[in-house]
Amino acid sequence: MPYDTPNDPDQLRTWLLGAARRDARAFQALYAATSPKLFGFALRILRKHELAEEALQDAFVSIWHAAGTYQASLAAPMTWMAAIVRNKALDILRRAGNAPDIDAAQFDVEVMNNIEDTGPGPAQSLQASTEARALAQCMAALERAQRQAIGLAFFHDLSHSEVAQQLALPIGTVKTWIRRGLAKLKTCLAREGL
Repeated sequence: MPYDTPNDPDQLRTWLLGAARRDARAFQALYAATSPKLFGFALRILRKHELAEEALQDAFVSIWHAAGTYQASLAAPMTWMAAIVRNKALDILRRAGNAPDIDAAQFDVEVMNNIEDTGPGPAQSLQASTEARALAQCMAALERAQRQAIGLAFFHDLSHSEVAQQLALPIGTVKTWIRRGLAKLKTCLAREGL
């Protein structure tokens, strides 16, 4: 099976369907095509090679078992698998008692690196790149506490109570930081024409 098109959503969907039918060859092809990118994603979150390997292994076990629940109408295959990897990486951080820290430079890199390449034309690529840079610049303009709370809530997909737990703060404080930060982001993005 060719592994040279890891970002081809149709091919990834085909392999996921095969995995749902317990086709080990399809799962092996899916792993070979996507594991390098997903490992890099886990490594950016965890910053330790062995922890990223653990997250990737746990994620692919989950992907194997949950392949039958994948719904193409809800997410692209790489987006769905990246969410599983992210959740496994965050579980590892939580078990270790470490709160993920979001800073503007890292956020910019994460956003730019994780925009899925589904073959848009040059105009769409330029627009997406412009929007990502504007978002990163507006995030950088926020106070560190607001940036971290918003990053945990939206980039790491944590609930307000999980953010409060990670930051060891009252939930009301976290909700206020997120609400005010989102208002500032909205104003900043409007100035950028987005």
